[in-house]
Amino acid sequence: MQLGMIGLGRMGSNMVRRLSKAGHQCVVYDRDSGVARALADVGATAAPSAGELVQRLSSPRVVWIMIPAAAVDPLLDSLAPALTADDIVIDGGNSYYGDDRRRSAQLAARGVRYLDVGTSGGLWGLERGYCLMVGGDSAAVAHVDPILAALAPGATAAGKEPGATGTAARGYLHCGPSGAGHFVKMIHNGIEYGLMAAYAEGFSLLHRAGSDASPARVDAETAPTRAPIPADFHFKLEQIAEVWRHGSVISSWLLDLIAQALAEAPGLDGYAGHVADSGEGRWTVEAAIDAGVPVPVLATALFGRFTSRGEADFADRMLSAMRYEFGGHREIGSGSGAPAAPAPPPRR
Repeated sequence: MQLGMIGLGRMGSNMVRRLSKAGHQCVVYDRDSGVARALADVGATAAPSAGELVQRLSSPRVVWIMIPAAAVDPLLDSLAPALTADDIVIDGGNSYYGDDRRRSAQLAARGVRYLDVGTSGGLWGLERGYCLMVGGDSAAVAHVDPILAALAPGATAAGKEPGATGTAARGYLHCGPSGAGHFVKMIHNGIEYGLMAAYAEGFSLLHRAGSDASPARVDAETAPTRAPIPADFHFKLEQIAEVWRHGSVISSWLLDLIAQALAEAPGLDGYAGHVADSGEGRWTVEAAIDAGVPVPVLATALFGRFTSRGEADFADRMLSAMRYEFGGHREIGSGSGAPAAPAPPPRR
């Protein structure tokens, strides 16, 4: 089957390689022409522009977009004049589901079909395949089924029996009408935030246990009935991650990646701990508010990313200031430069 791919970043290029390996013909475009030309080794044809890519496709055209959400509308505006009835545009990035609904209606007025495909797999998708969550017209989904099937992991990837039925067992699913694919992917990413935060907090506690800076020993009088963390607890995190991978309830692909990262750098040297959020976590929390559904773990994980970027610095200083003002408590580690305990406020 023929496909045009616009956007050849970390995922787009590997998707083209996987599709080409499965025998599909790909015409590709990226602002970096060198990236597009590099895919000639798998038989892909580089187009000099997005418009030229459309012209090189046979009708009904299938154009897959893998670009940042903010760039989708300008690209569609530029492509629209070249698209004709029954063409299919697929947004495989992380767009907002509300934008999908609008775009679908706008393109439908021209007879062009629009699919939103939440795509999960990251850098490992070339090898493992991509989990695909699809929203849009059923006939359009059926038309591109060979593409979806080639990108997906397949039935045996998750330990399913070869005879398992349904596309979900093969790693892709038509989730519903326009916007449904990206909505499901949005919730997927919100859950991902929570899982990542849980692993990070657990390993942080293991890392801190046995440390001379352990709060249980620095400030033990605050909890006199509790046993302090033993000073001889010095855990090798890379080995703990490895043992958890084998048969534990919390084994997962994320844990596999943790084990790999710790094996390469047990102290995670080279990482500053500045964690970005690409939008889906925020949208998930907003959807939860709209639906009246409590998602405290997902919300806390999102706010934890804000904290990692220093957004809580002023709040932390405010907490320290209040504690000093009402109780004269010096900051631990503040040294002799800390102010003296304040005098009691005058009676009124």
